[in-house]
This record gives sequence, C-alpha cells and structure tokens, in this order.
Amino acid sequence: MEIEKVNINQKFQEFRDYWSPKVLGELNHQQVKIAKFKGEFVMHHHKEEDEFFYVISGELYIELKHKTLYLNSGEFVIIPKGIDHKPYAPKEAHVMLFEPSSTLNTGNVDNHLTVSDLNKI
Repeated sequence: MEIEKVNINQKFQEFRDYWSPKVLGELNHQQVKIAKFKGEFVMHHHKEEDEFFYVISGELYIELKHKTLYLNSGEFVIIPKGIDHKPYAPKEAHVMLFEPSSTLNTGNVDNHLTVSDLNKI
C-alpha cells in the first residue's frame, strides 16, 4: 500500500458542482469528504449517523429547529444523529465532512440533491 499526502486546496479545484460530496479517503469505516456548498440545501436528519462539518473557507450556516449556527473558516460542528438540520451558504463555502460511509447527503430526504454514488478524487 502506498501512502500519499493529500492537498485539499488542489482537490477543491477538481470540481465545480455544489452539494455533491467527494470522497478523499477512508479510515475506520469513516469517509473523509469535501464539498462545495452554495445556496440552500434541504432540511433533513440522519437516523444512524452523526455528521461533522468543518469549514475550510467561506461561511456556513446550519439551521436547526430552534436556532441557526454560524460557522466561519477554521470552525466545525458535529450534528448528532436524529437532529434536523439544513445547511446553507450565501456564497461558495468549502467544507470537509467526516462521516460513516453509509451516510447519504440528504439523510431521510430523497430529492434532486441526493447523491448516492460518491466520486472518489
């Protein structure tokens, strides 16, 4: 097995689509993903998985039932399983995600934003 470093900034340059996570690697049944967020997503939850959102660049808002979280570059939040949440980014944000490989980006919602077959880059 060859061990190589990953340049996250270069990986973000390899794609343009929003709300479509890309897999960078896997460890302990968890996937390391990156995604570009812009605009509104969908309110959803994950029945079995917690979600980790780390903002690499830009600003990210996560709407919860009773409040909205604001994350700036260098900040992260963990959304526990079962909690309804809706991410949105007024401008393009670059986000890293750590989550189980079973995690579907739209959780309990199936719509045009659902990505069930993730690309590895």
